[in-house]
Amino acid sequence: MAHAARSFIDSIEETFIAVLLGLMTLLTFANVIARYVFNANILWALELTVFMFAWLVLLGASYAVKKGAHLGVDAIVNVVSPSLKRALGVIAALVCISFAFLLLKGAWDYWANFANLPATEGRWFPLGFEEKFRGKGWYETNDIPVPAVLNFIEDLFNDGDEYEKLPRLIPYVVLPISMALFLLRSVQAFFAIITGKIDMLIVSHEAEDDVEEAAERLATELKDV
Repeated sequence: MAHAARSFIDSIEETFIAVLLGLMTLLTFANVIARYVFNANILWALELTVFMFAWLVLLGASYAVKKGAHLGVDAIVNVVSPSLKRALGVIAALVCISFAFLLLKGAWDYWANFANLPATEGRWFPLGFEEKFRGKGWYETNDIPVPAVLNFIEDLFNDGDEYEKLPRLIPYVVLPISMALFLLRSVQAFFAIITGKIDMLIVSHEAEDDVEEAAERLATELKDV
């Protein structure tokens, strides 16, 4: 049951990332066709593509931690003893957790005012929330129109006034979400190292070993021929 739940969650993440990539491709292709075939332009296409690319990168970063797909330098960890390798992995995971926590604080502080919410106080560690702040819920993107399905947010963030363009709080919300996921994945990786499920955060050389094995097998078959 737990494995099925994890697979379902993986499917959601993978599908969402794939949809983002597909939409970016289709939108860019449509804009190229519009420009060079019809001498027109999808005005909001470039800005939306940039935002989708940011979503793709930020969400993909946390997913890569979950899957152990981040690249890294393993020249040292591959020559030390298993116990020291695990210790180095624990240290790396703790550094990632600290880094992810700082990113989460910064992401919230940047996004919060766009959603008419207070940012946190304190330079490194949140010491509470701002007592006075200037809400920026009325800030809009440059060109992206507002879908009709999102008209309800006008009452929540813009005092009922109509948005002419998509409010920035919508695309910027990926910042705290992705950093929270990054922190969660880092904590999960930390416990996975402690329990012996994995021994390091970065991608292993299994694929590289498979390629070398296939190359050797192919060379042997060619010699036999």
